Amino acid sequence: MAPAIPAAMERPHFIGIGGAGMSGIAKILAQRGAKVAGSDARESETAASLRALGATVHIGHAAHHLADDASCVVVSSAIRADNPELARARQLAVPVVHRSDALAALMRDLRPIAVAGTHGKTTTTSMLAVALTELGLDPSYAIGGDLAGPGTNARHGEGELFVAEADESDRSFQKYDPEVALVLNVELDHHANYASLEEIHESFEAFVARVRPGGTLVVGEHPGARELAERVSGRPELEVLRVGEDEGADAWIRRITPHGMTSEVTVALDGVEHTFTVSVPGRHYAHNAAAALAAGARVGIDPADLARALTAYTGVGRRLQLKGEAAGVQVVDSYAHHPTEMTADLEAMRAAAGTGRRLLVVFQPHLFSRTQELGTEMGQALALADASLVLDIYPAREDPVPGVTSALISDAATAAGAAVTPVHDKASVPDLVAGMARPGDLVLTMGAGDVTDLGPRILARLAD
Repeated sequence: MAPAIPAAMERPHFIGIGGAGMSGIAKILAQRGAKVAGSDARESETAASLRALGATVHIGHAAHHLADDASCVVVSSAIRADNPELARARQLAVPVVHRSDALAALMRDLRPIAVAGTHGKTTTTSMLAVALTELGLDPSYAIGGDLAGPGTNARHGEGELFVAEADESDRSFQKYDPEVALVLNVELDHHANYASLEEIHESFEAFVARVRPGGTLVVGEHPGARELAERVSGRPELEVLRVGEDEGADAWIRRITPHGMTSEVTVALDGVEHTFTVSVPGRHYAHNAAAALAAGARVGIDPADLARALTAYTGVGRRLQLKGEAAGVQVVDSYAHHPTEMTADLEAMRAAAGTGRRLLVVFQPHLFSRTQELGTEMGQALALADASLVLDIYPAREDPVPGVTSALISDAATAAGAAVTPVHDKASVPDLVAGMARPGDLVLTMGAGDVTDLGPRILARLAD
């Protein structure tokens, strides 16, 4: 039986309902029986999937889209204060609920596993959701990307486990009280909300402080995650479990054997070795899978069963997702937008390419603030590619910053010895790639913005 819907969430209206985080919550509420409505800037497959669940989805933002009987309005941190639907909600005295509070309410009576970290949240959450489903545990989940199998980012399940991404970008993950928390890495990002790495650490400490008594914190081997483990090590009733390739790790990654676009991973947990296949290449994805194994074991699942079930994971949208092949050229899509993520995915694709195949990258920077702070490091990461096209900055929720352009990245890439071409007309990319690529090459579209739309267009142009 579905948990009861809080009265305030019986008729919710979502502003920006098509977003990855917002749509997941809306889907779960619709599956639990709520009368869901909302609006989004444009038509999308997500909007169609919400309508299929019975939700009302308006395209565009207008005051009259908010129904008079709405029980609450759900917003994310990206919604501006002058949004007309938000203004009408205030006029009608309709409660305004942040996305994180809505998700916290959905998890409250269940056993949550919350996955946090600067990178890797979506993949690790997805691995857990797939494995738990494969084992017949029927979990609920809310993920920042669509699973390759089910084709959705969220689902209400009848089981007691709830797996969710825990977003640190606006400190909203401090609203959750998980039974098991995963922190894959801690690194400086989200410069509009955090002034220093110390502020990031303090935010993660506040997140860990909400782990339920007797619960577990699983940390990766990233130095920032290990520092967090040390900072919270004195807390009573909190088990800290370390994942990594060092022999002293509690979940010891003994071997990672690459096989083209997959890897075989062996993890020793509680003295027993478990070997399984990870369907995406790269060392960091193997680490994500090991963290998922450790977290699942700490909610009482047999690690041997979980290791077998993890093999069922076939990927998630935009995380080294193979979009197709044309004219002997494979096109892969990556969500990487931080230098650490970029380097990890480029190294993984370089290894998958092997010898004799070139790696061509189409990179779209995400946010002016991130480019201002990390543009040099982004450019240096692109030196791992044989050639790159660098698009203009995708602004998302930000206004332009004087003097901050993608030239910061192109110039740094050139200084690092990379072959880089600045591109200001995104529509020209398919022709440019078709002119560069030859059979056997790998093309990687990379970034958190709408660069993902280029994959199918590049494939169509290559097919011509």
